[in-house]
Amino acid sequence: VLALNGKIREVGEKILASNGKEVDFESALESCVEAGGILATPMNEEENKAILSIVKQYNQYAYLGIKEDETSGQFKDINGTPLNYTKWHQKEPNGKGRENCVEMYSDGTWNDKKCNLNRLTICEF
Repeated sequence: VLALNGKIREVGEKILASNGKEVDFESALESCVEAGGILATPMNEEENKAILSIVKQYNQYAYLGIKEDETSGQFKDINGTPLNYTKWHQKEPNGKGRENCVEMYSDGTWNDKKCNLNRLTICEF
């Protein structure tokens, strides 16, 4: 398994990688698709911890492949599938339709956030 200085993590069937760049949500989505993957979306605690290890390595919050549905307060993965796993920070999500993207904090919890901020890009393959 190539570790590439720890920039790549293997978790279950997924491989996670980051280019270390901080961009807005749409740019993060695009760069993952261009690389042949999708924006990292944790489906369980193990995957959340693997993504967190990259967040900690770069010491930057990261966008997750999760967006708020047209129904305010309903978050789904970027394919529109309802989430079976969540790890919201206390009192989150609280954007009530104004914060449509999700970032991971450096403690592994999630926060809904506006999509135009620059956050770390982590892709899954």
